[in-house]
Amino acid sequence: MKKLILSSLVVASAVFAADSDLVMATTTSTDNTGLLDAIYPAYKAETGVDLKWTAVGTGAALKLGENCDADILFVHSPKVEKEFVEKGFGVERKAVMYNDFVLIADKSIAPKFQGKDIKGSFEMIKAEGIKFFSRGDTSGTHNKEKSIWKKVVGEVPEKDAWYAQTGQGMLATINAAAEQKGVTFTDRGTYIKYEANMKNDPSLVIVNEGDDDLKNFYSVIAVNPKHCAKTDVENANKFIEWITGEKGQKFIADFKLMNKPLFTPDATTRK
Repeated sequence: MKKLILSSLVVASAVFAADSDLVMATTTSTDNTGLLDAIYPAYKAETGVDLKWTAVGTGAALKLGENCDADILFVHSPKVEKEFVEKGFGVERKAVMYNDFVLIADKSIAPKFQGKDIKGSFEMIKAEGIKFFSRGDTSGTHNKEKSIWKKVVGEVPEKDAWYAQTGQGMLATINAAAEQKGVTFTDRGTYIKYEANMKNDPSLVIVNEGDDDLKNFYSVIAVNPKHCAKTDVENANKFIEWITGEKGQKFIADFKLMNKPLFTPDATTRK
């Protein structure tokens, strides 16, 4: 695995030096699930390109692209992705895959959610002050969670004592919710990874899934060479062609944990 660890949102310009390197800024779910770890050797063997990535929230990943600290983005917050391209920071935004978002809760309180849709569950969390753990990091998951709060109760309850913001990635936020026997909102792929880590005996279980509004779409975006003169747009486009092509899409379809698919490829079907 070639993974970059950042203490801040600044990447040394030296990482752009080698033509065989491709620097990616991505969301934590593509990293936490192990998808990029699996892609790396297959892609390196086929193309000779050394994929290096930084896993942060989508908001932070887009900022890395805007600051010319990455060649390509692999993210999952469609509204802000489109704004990124419209502002001239990115080009070639392409559909790759999707999974869905789920609400998970400690087993001890899971029966409370029985028979409720996502709206009813969020209303109950607020009414009863059930401990809720938000990523609080402008990630795609955080953006989606905030949109649900606004739709259901009119605002994000950031000032309420029961609402905690971890400022961390998805697995860390799930673990925080598990420790406090609370609730959190996650993508399914990272939840399956959590299940696997817990030997298929997780303390947090899915209490809401399948609502029409809970699909979680992932796309890739090349950083615009007109904005960032040193970006490796050639290798970025090569990766986009691979991940959205037959081989990349099959790789995603075949990627499973506990015999469960984590993502569904949709490069040729998303409108």
